[in-house]
Amino acid sequence: MSAPSLPPVGPDLRVWAQQLTRALLRGLVRLNFLSSSDIPSENGIILWDDVNGYPVVSKNGEFRQIVLEDGNYSGNITTNVTAAAVNTAYALTYTPIVQEGITNGTPASRIVFEEAGEYMVSFSAQIASTSSSTVNFWFWPRVNGANITGSTMKNALHQNNSILVVSRSAIFTFAAGDYLEAMWAIDSASGFLDASAATAFAPSAPASTISITRLHG
Repeated sequence: MSAPSLPPVGPDLRVWAQQLTRALLRGLVRLNFLSSSDIPSENGIILWDDVNGYPVVSKNGEFRQIVLEDGNYSGNITTNVTAAAVNTAYALTYTPIVQEGITNGTPASRIVFEEAGEYMVSFSAQIASTSSSTVNFWFWPRVNGANITGSTMKNALHQNNSILVVSRSAIFTFAAGDYLEAMWAIDSASGFLDASAATAFAPSAPASTISITRLHG
């Protein structure tokens, strides 16, 4: 790692000492930059990786990313969601509330990850039906356009005007530039995702929510 630049010793030691103190104080609040010559031979060396834009720390013979706060997303849907056709997959589009390193892409149903890592994804949907017959709902994640095997939640409503909240949390590993979509389908036009209005004693309820937090780099 590069050493901090120190002032040369001059004829006036008092002035030089003051200059040295200022230089050391400046160096104490800055991380040295990671270079190809740095070797993680011991644990606990903290450097700044300017290529990737984050700090790293040496651990077990390698430099590992120190995860910063960027890597959070929260979004919701505050209007009812219906399906144009039954037994057809549709992607939900969320209005972002928090976007830090995770943003809506194009189309807006795509949630795009700027940095690689492990992420905790929490999903909820408020399902409703206007039929007394059984109405089936399906929800599942799709990453980069591909369905995730074994990930579907299936729920059913059996009563007219019934409402139920379904939810799940799971850990995903994403590469930089990957995108996630929350998919859903239904087998009856009587079913929909309900966004309940506020009452005199309770706030409104969204039709669906999603929150994402990065756990590891």
